[in-house]
Amino acid sequence: MSDKIDEIIKFIDGEINIDVRFDGENVWLRQDEIALLFGKDRSVITRHINKILKDKEVDEKSNVQKMHFANSDKPVKLYSLDIILAVGYRTNSSKAIKFRRWATKILKDYILKGYALNKNRLEKNFNEFKQEIELLQKAIKQNLSEVKAKGFLNIITKYAKSWILLNQFDENRLKTPKGKEAEFILDYDEAVNEIEKLKGDLINKKEATELFGLERERSFKGIIRNIYQTFGGVDLLPTIEEKAANLFYYIVKDHPFVDGNKRIGAFIFILFLNKNNYLYDKNNEIKINSNALVSLALLIAHSNPNEKDLIIKLIMNLIAE
Repeated sequence: MSDKIDEIIKFIDGEINIDVRFDGENVWLRQDEIALLFGKDRSVITRHINKILKDKEVDEKSNVQKMHFANSDKPVKLYSLDIILAVGYRTNSSKAIKFRRWATKILKDYILKGYALNKNRLEKNFNEFKQEIELLQKAIKQNLSEVKAKGFLNIITKYAKSWILLNQFDENRLKTPKGKEAEFILDYDEAVNEIEKLKGDLINKKEATELFGLERERSFKGIIRNIYQTFGGVDLLPTIEEKAANLFYYIVKDHPFVDGNKRIGAFIFILFLNKNNYLYDKNNEIKINSNALVSLALLIAHSNPNEKDLIIKLIMNLIAE
């Protein structure tokens, strides 16, 4: 039961006026509010949410909360931004994009203003920002305001890069990172074998059927061949970031399998990074967690094909050193 969601922010779009609950890290809506947001009957929203949770596209434990409301005999379920957007992309993508931009701005402003970070300095001089982090680390080691420093350090190190990339993404200012040369070569037969293992595990858990991973006319093989394409003996996608991002994008977007494209795309993406010893950062923490993978898969699936280069740059920046 949540006791943290105590701040209300108005979302106004034309005749729509919704009280959005906000806890500093996420935004939350009830089912009836999601229905109002996307202009759909509540039964339609319920059906989509049940399917999203059943397919495990979004983790239910961290994205569904219950709260007591006045004049209500029992707790009411609240759904996080991940679920709201997953429903929106299925029912009203233009509204979903508008709400995502609004929510992103609210969350970004909270972090930047709430923790007194100067947005312009953060974007223009990230090296200086990193020096501030190092000073905080020293403060922690010296036990100076240890609890407060640790909390602040956790916030800024966890979210700073993400906010910068989201802002650059919205403004179409993402740059291609330098990247690291790929050493591991993804073999088609090996990849298919790994997908079969994944399929077996999912079937045993009753989370997939025999249609999962069934390839359409060798189209997956074509995707692998394309990421190793050369011209004049020069690799067209030489870096780990380029190959991984293109693999993820094309598996999700081009539907090379009858069923399971988003899950397989995320799986092969992680497999490729791991085989290249590139899954973990210098602090031995995984670069892309499960929630981020879900968000990226949905972003790819519902993106405009004209945004391909922008989406791929975003993925590359998220995994770059």
